[in-house]
Amino acid sequence: MKYVEGFVLAVPAAHKESYRKHAAEAAPLFKEFGATRLVECWGDDVPDGKLTDFRRAVDAREGEVVVFSWIEFPSREARDAAHQKFMNDPRTEAMRAEMPFDGKRMIFGGFMPILDV
Repeated sequence: MKYVEGFVLAVPAAHKESYRKHAAEAAPLFKEFGATRLVECWGDDVPDGKLTDFRRAVDAREGEVVVFSWIEFPSREARDAAHQKFMNDPRTEAMRAEMPFDGKRMIFGGFMPILDV
C-alpha cells in the first residue's frame, strides 16, 4: 500500500508565484527519488475554527495563506529513502536555503492510507 507525506504551511500571499516555482523545482527531484505523485494546494476556503484550525496549526499571520500539500510514495521505506536522498543531494541545498516561507512553522508527517476510493 502506498504511503503519504503531508504538509501544512503558511506562505506570504505575495510569494505565491515564488512558492509555486520552489515546489515545481523540488517536484522532479522527489519523482527521481521515488515519489509517485505530488500535489500542492493554495488555501482558498480555510475557515477559522473555534478550538483549532489550519491557520493556528502553522501560526499563519496577516497576509499569509495556508498551503496544504502531499507527496505519495509506494511505501514508507520508499519515502524514508527519498527523504534521505533529498536532504543529501547537493541540488537541494539552494532550495532549502531560499524557501519562500518560514520552515519552522511548517507541520508535516507520514501517513498510511486506510481508505482510498
